[in-house]
Amino acid sequence: MNTGVESMQRLAERFVAAIEAADGAALDAIYTKDAVVWRNYDRLEQARDKNIAGIASFPKLFKSFKYAEIRRNFFEHGFVQQHVASGVKADGSGFRVPVYMVVTVRGDQIARIDEYFDSAQDARPPERR
Repeated sequence: MNTGVESMQRLAERFVAAIEAADGAALDAIYTKDAVVWRNYDRLEQARDKNIAGIASFPKLFKSFKYAEIRRNFFEHGFVQQHVASGVKADGSGFRVPVYMVVTVRGDQIARIDEYFDSAQDARPPERR
């Protein structure tokens, strides 16, 4: 693996760990200051701070949250990640949501995420989407 890919691999692993831990401070360091997250179901760009706040609220929404079955392919300025977001909601019901993300990397930070999943499978409560 070349150095650029190794660096992106470490970034991707830090990113997953930060999301699973709902660690807003880690995500603040991982995202560029102008990072955006776009989702296919509403086709809107979400600013980094709103995205970080949403992820930081996961402990209120989920008893557990994990990315499973992770597969990645790297390209010059980022990576594609397929995974299954899984866990247990606050109400005790389980969930498994297949997700596909195209992640653009600038330097050693994430500048953009284009995220694709079936909104009917969204595990968050409707008022949090």
